[in-house]
Amino acid sequence: QVQLVESGGGLVQAGGSLRLSCAASGRTFSNYVRGWFRQAPGKEREFVAAISWRGGRTYYAESVKGRFTISRDNAKNTVSLQLNSLKPEDTAVYYCAAANSDYNYEVSQTYNYWGQGTQVTVSS
Repeated sequence: QVQLVESGGGLVQAGGSLRLSCAASGRTFSNYVRGWFRQAPGKEREFVAAISWRGGRTYYAESVKGRFTISRDNAKNTVSLQLNSLKPEDTAVYYCAAANSDYNYEVSQTYNYWGQGTQVTVSS
């Protein structure tokens, strides 16, 4: 059974940092694009960041560029998202995902596998 499991979410004050991790099991994702999306209450799921299968290319939403950093460890089958300078508007459930193509990496339908999500809450 293929699973993606996120961890590292929590409550943090504005300006603080969190590090999210996503552990994969059931298959290797070393040749998959890995991404992070988020969904705030009452809003659609939105793209946050993605990383190519070797880690050589990273992509970010404009709203998080310069504050968030995506990385991956293919040996451990994990992907991480470092969240710095957090703002209240970053509050959302964060989901990790895996896709076998980097075409349209910003589109959620591109991704074949999803985690269950982890809550990030930023207080002002």
